[in-house]
Amino acid sequence: MTTLQDMLDKAGQSVSVRDVFGEPYERDGVTVIPVARVSGGGGGGSATGESGGHGWGMKAEPAGAYVIKGGDVRWVTAVNVNRIVTGSFAVGIAWAIVAPRIAKHTWKWRR
Repeated sequence: MTTLQDMLDKAGQSVSVRDVFGEPYERDGVTVIPVARVSGGGGGGSATGESGGHGWGMKAEPAGAYVIKGGDVRWVTAVNVNRIVTGSFAVGIAWAIVAPRIAKHTWKWRR
């Protein structure tokens, strides 16, 4: 059975600089270093005897890239189109639910 210390050791080894900064690449005199946001979490528990469990999870998403050209360094933010579209749908649905109530309240107030 894996101990909690073993799990913590594996979790610490799984996150490295390479997980955050990707391999730089160069094209036409421009160097690009991709960067990601990496987060993780873990947990565990036990009961009497030998029953119990634990786990670890990690998530990475693009954050942007450092672009180096002619000695100048520039940060370019990654755009998550899926998050923008999902957020737009959520706002649209919320507005579709709330708008009739606002209109009804406004109509009563104007009478």
